[in-house]
Amino acid sequence: MRSLPDHGLPLVQLKEQRRDLIVALQNRTGPVGTLELMQIAAIQTAIVAFEEVIADLDAEQEMEAAA
Repeated sequence: MRSLPDHGLPLVQLKEQRRDLIVALQNRTGPVGTLELMQIAAIQTAIVAFEEVIADLDAEQEMEAAA
């Protein structure tokens, strides 16, 4: 797998934050709160958005390199 540039976006940090929140939920007892679910959902939405932006930037760079 080739290493792709992150274009200075905080994608890795967001994925780590999502992982930390999910691990915290796995290690506890009791119901999951609405706020916790909303935090995870918001982070996931941001991750998807960043991945789409990175894909677009990569495509632009590849087109410029081919020209």
